Amino acid sequence: MSTILKPEGNETANNLTRRQFLATSGRVAAGAALASALPRVGYAAESNTIKVALVGCGGRGSGAVVQALSTEGPVKLWAMADYFSSRLESSLAAVKKERPDQVEVPPDRRFTGLDAFKKAMDSLDKGDVVLLATPPAFRSIHVEYAISKGLHVFMEKSFAVDGPGIRRILKCGEEAKRKNLKIAGGLMERHSVPLAEAMKRIHDGQIGRVITGWAYREHGPVGAPHRNPAGSELDFQIANFANFTWLNGSFFVDWLIHNIDVACWLKNDWPVSVQGMGGRQVRQDKDQLFDHYGVEYTFADGTRMVAQARHAEGCWDFWGVQAHGTEGSAILGEGVDSPRLYKGFNQTPENLIWEFKGPKNNPYQTEHDLLFHAIRHDLPYNETERCAKSNLTAIMGRMACESGRKITWDEALNSNLELAPGLDGYNQASNPPVMPDANGEYPVAKPGKTKAL
Repeated sequence: MSTILKPEGNETANNLTRRQFLATSGRVAAGAALASALPRVGYAAESNTIKVALVGCGGRGSGAVVQALSTEGPVKLWAMADYFSSRLESSLAAVKKERPDQVEVPPDRRFTGLDAFKKAMDSLDKGDVVLLATPPAFRSIHVEYAISKGLHVFMEKSFAVDGPGIRRILKCGEEAKRKNLKIAGGLMERHSVPLAEAMKRIHDGQIGRVITGWAYREHGPVGAPHRNPAGSELDFQIANFANFTWLNGSFFVDWLIHNIDVACWLKNDWPVSVQGMGGRQVRQDKDQLFDHYGVEYTFADGTRMVAQARHAEGCWDFWGVQAHGTEGSAILGEGVDSPRLYKGFNQTPENLIWEFKGPKNNPYQTEHDLLFHAIRHDLPYNETERCAKSNLTAIMGRMACESGRKITWDEALNSNLELAPGLDGYNQASNPPVMPDANGEYPVAKPGKTKAL
């Protein structure tokens, strides 16, 4: 089986119901079986070099480009773009160290600033690849431009921070299919060999019918933002994007999205509604972060999914997904190297019925292997809709926690509330959508008062 999605309908992304949304897509296959079958060598007959541009040169972007350069056939890093020149240059040095013979990025193909993404993509030819790893607020803008230029896309998670961004991403996916362009999304756990095997067993009924899934991300605090006295407020917030909701959608969205995706995979479905709570009890840093979230989703069949996130010192830590079926349970997901299935619900050694023992893959590499394989062999490949569904699931959870309201899928998808209105028109002189008060404090959501829709 492969992760190549079945062709989806051309239903408009505006005013969609959840039922219509689900009806437009085929079921997602794991992709790990194809990944294990892909050749890692032996493409000597391939003579077409694919040029790559990296947009967003942080740690994840730098890792992504090394993985892209490690795929089948000749691949070359051609251009780079980042808001900050220092980050671009440090990334370039790191990539050169890893793949020195595949880097051709002279000074005139190194672009900085908010419009750098356009210049980097303009330097490519149709059919080349752009890797998008900027803060998530910019993702839909960049994907849209890439598709207009005839480029294949790898888009790192998250893919949007609000309902309007999700709808924009969906339209990009539809246009990509029309143009036969490939889009891969950075929810790499879908391409994990151990996780795919565990999911196959669960879907085959080894723990019975899945009743509940719990997605967790519990660990120490996200770092405090650091300010460059010479920089602008926009510089500061972009440099510390993990601390500002308009840029990354919240800790809940951008950090827990992988295990939310895994928990939805358990059901092969997405929820119809959500309610939750969260707040900022311990954190004192001057940013917008909640330090804890507790979220309960409901599916159409009445079953539930719980998502729990916390980043604080001195607390219980866990990173993974728990699943309960009618006959047993499982532990799996991001943060769990070897998934395990149990009879019953006491996860003790004597109740273990299966644990992954085979060879493991690097799912970060596999997601690029699959994308480039599809490009070189002209296979259909578009992960946009599945990625958007999991992203929307996370966004509606954040909306519920920040507002205190119960939020339906359709409300979240069709919401017109933008976290950064007019972002397309920003330049380096723009003020960000949130500004500090006289004490340097930023607005923080307040359940019961903050607007959700």
